[in-house]
Amino acid sequence: MAVVVALGAFLMTLFGGWVAQRVTDRRHLVLGLAGGLMLGVVGLDLLPEALEAAGEKVFGVPEALLLFVGGFLFAHVVERLLAVRQAAHGVGAHERVPQVGLTAAAAMVLHSLMDGIALGAAFQVGGGMGATVALAVITHDFADGFNTYTITSLYGNARRKAVGMLVADAVAPILGAASTLLFTLPEELLGSYLGFFGGALLYLAAAEILPEAHHEHPARSTLLCTVAGVGFIWLVVGVSGG
Repeated sequence: MAVVVALGAFLMTLFGGWVAQRVTDRRHLVLGLAGGLMLGVVGLDLLPEALEAAGEKVFGVPEALLLFVGGFLFAHVVERLLAVRQAAHGVGAHERVPQVGLTAAAAMVLHSLMDGIALGAAFQVGGGMGATVALAVITHDFADGFNTYTITSLYGNARRKAVGMLVADAVAPILGAASTLLFTLPEELLGSYLGFFGGALLYLAAAEILPEAHHEHPARSTLLCTVAGVGFIWLVVGVSGG
C-alpha cells in the first residue's frame, strides 16, 4: 500500500515541476512562491518534526536546533567556497554557481527519499497513521517538485539537468517506501537529518531565492506569492494533522 501511495507522490512531484516550467514568463512570481513554500516547509513541517524526533538537549540546546544552525552554516560555507572557486576561473562575482543548484536539488531528492521511508514506516504502524502521513507527503510533494525544478534552473543549470533532478525527486518517495520492506530508520537519526536539511533549505530561501525574486520586480504581487506559499504549507500541515 505504501508503494502505491508513493506513486501518487511521484505524480504530484512531476506536476509541481511542470507548473514551475509553465510560468517562466512570471519568473519573479515563481521565485516568490518557491521562497514561501520553502519557508513554510522548514518552519511548519521539517523543524517541528525534527524537534519531536531529536529534541534531546546538548549543552542546553535541542540536538535538532544545533543541526538546524549547522545546516544553515554548511549551505553558506559551501556556496562561498564554490563561488571563490568559480571566481578563480574568471567567473563574475554575481554569476550563479550551477553546482550549488545541483547540490540543493540533490538534498531535495534525499528529503523525498526520507518522505517515502516515513510513509512506509507509517503504514507499518497502522492504516490510520499511514493515511495521515500519505496525505501530508502527497500534498507537499507538489512543493518539492516545484522547488526542485526552480532551484536547479535558478543557478544556471540547463533545462535537461533541471528535468533530470525533478524526475529523480519524483522517483525518490517510491524507492523510500519500498526500502521500508528491508529496514527501519531510527527516529532520532531521521530527526537529526530533518534539522540539518531544514537549516540548509532556509539559507537557500532567505539568502538566494527571495532576494532574487525581488531583485528586478519588487512588486506587491511577489510578496503575496511568498505569503501564499507559506499559507499553503500551513494548510497542508493542518489538514494532515501535523
